[in-house]
Amino acid sequence: MDNNSTSGGISTLNTLIATTIDSVTGYEDSAKNIESEQFRTIFRQRADERQQVVEDLRNEVRRLGGDPDDSGSFLGKAHQRFEDLKAAVTGRDEKAIINEVERGEDYLKEKFETALNDGSLSGESRQVVERAYQSVRQGHDQISQLKRGMQSSSTTA
Repeated sequence: MDNNSTSGGISTLNTLIATTIDSVTGYEDSAKNIESEQFRTIFRQRADERQQVVEDLRNEVRRLGGDPDDSGSFLGKAHQRFEDLKAAVTGRDEKAIINEVERGEDYLKEKFETALNDGSLSGESRQVVERAYQSVRQGHDQISQLKRGMQSSSTTA
């Protein structure tokens, strides 16, 4: 593997790490501020899973000889999603929190899909990202189901 593809892979992995850290933070904030014990449990489980994704991605960056990102992105859309989520959480509006978590999930899923399709990853790096993507997709689908469930029930607990 030439140096350019290694540095491209490291850059892509670090972008995914930063975005996934934003996701962990979003889930932790949501878990602290939502009334529903069921949602709180789900959010904490997702935060833990995402933390594992971050560790797997960081290990891959180290394997490639790079320095893994250790903070969230605070760039562009990821930062905006986080701020939108913070506003929803502050108001403790359950529907708003679920909507913002889902928007964050959409953004994260899109980032992983872009990384898998842009050709910057190869070999083991691609496999690590594909495994991480499975976890991201499951989280995305679970939150979408929660949102649909809330929309179909006319009363909120």
